[in-house]
Amino acid sequence: MLAALTETKTKISEGELTQRMAVVKRFKELLEQQRERFCSYLTALDRQQLAIGTGSADEIIAHVEMEEQIVEDIFSIQKVIDPLEIMYNAAGPYLPVNDVSALKAALEDLKIRAAARSGQNRDMLSSRMADVNSEIQAIKNNPFISKARNALYQNAAPSLVDIMG
Repeated sequence: MLAALTETKTKISEGELTQRMAVVKRFKELLEQQRERFCSYLTALDRQQLAIGTGSADEIIAHVEMEEQIVEDIFSIQKVIDPLEIMYNAAGPYLPVNDVSALKAALEDLKIRAAARSGQNRDMLSSRMADVNSEIQAIKNNPFISKARNALYQNAAPSLVDIMG
C-alpha cells in the first residue's frame, strides 16, 4: 500500500499524502466502529425477540431502551462517516480501496440484516399485542366477571344512620 503511494510522491506532496493516509485510517476506524455497533444491534434484537416470545414487558422495555441507544450511536457515527467518505472519494486514486470496500460491503450486509430482524421483531410484538388485547376483551366480555363487577359497584341502601353528625 505504501509502495504504491510512494510511487505517486512526485504527483502529490508529502504533507498531502500524510493527510490522505490519515483520512483513510480514520475512515476505516469509523467503519469498523459502525460494524461493531451493528453487530451489537443485531445481538440486542435477538435478545428482544426472546423477550417478546416470553412476554415479559419489563424485559421488552429494557431491550427497546438499549436498542434506542445503539441506534442513536449508529446515527452519530454515520454523521461522521459521511463527510469522511466524501473526503476519501475526493482523495482520488492514491488511496487503497480494497480494505475500505470490504468494510463497506460488510456494513451494508449488517444494515440489511438489522432492518430485516427489526421488522420481524416489530411484527412479533404487534402480534403479541393483538393477542393481549383479545385476552383483555375476552375478560371484559366474560358474563361472570361482569356480574361480579356490577354487584361490587351497586349502590346498596345504607343500613345505619348517623344521627350525631
